Amino acid sequence: MEGVATNGTEQRIIHGRFIPRRPSTRGENTINSSRSPQSATQFVRGAAERKPKLLDQVRDAIRTRHYSLRTEESYVRWIKRFILFHGKQHPLEMSGQEVSQFLSALAVHQQVSASTQHQALNAIVFLYREV
Repeated sequence: MEGVATNGTEQRIIHGRFIPRRPSTRGENTINSSRSPQSATQFVRGAAERKPKLLDQVRDAIRTRHYSLRTEESYVRWIKRFILFHGKQHPLEMSGQEVSQFLSALAVHQQVSASTQHQALNAIVFLYREV
C-alpha cells in the first residue's frame, strides 16, 4: 500500500503512519528522473553497504520486537543521554563502570526517582544485550 495517492499528493506508509513525500528539491520530475539507471544502482548498493547508525540500530531492534512507540522514544532518549554523559564515547568502548557512573549521577546529581533510574538501566541493558 506504499505510494498511495490522496488529493494529488503522494504518500507512503512507515510503521503504520502516513508520511507525505517531499517534493523534489532538484527540480527533477519524480517519474522521469534525469539520473541514469546505473547511478541509481550504485546509490542503492552504497546505501546497503553502509552500516546504520547506533540509534537507528536501536530503533530497528525495538521495532522488530514490537515494543510500543513510547518505549522506543524513551529507550532512544536514555541511550543518547548515556552516550552524551560520557563525551560521545561509543558504548563498545565502555564497561560496567561507566554504566554505574551514569546511573549514580542520575540518582545523586539529578535526583531522579528509583523508577526513572530503573528505566534508564533497562534502556542500557537493551542496548548491550539486543543491539
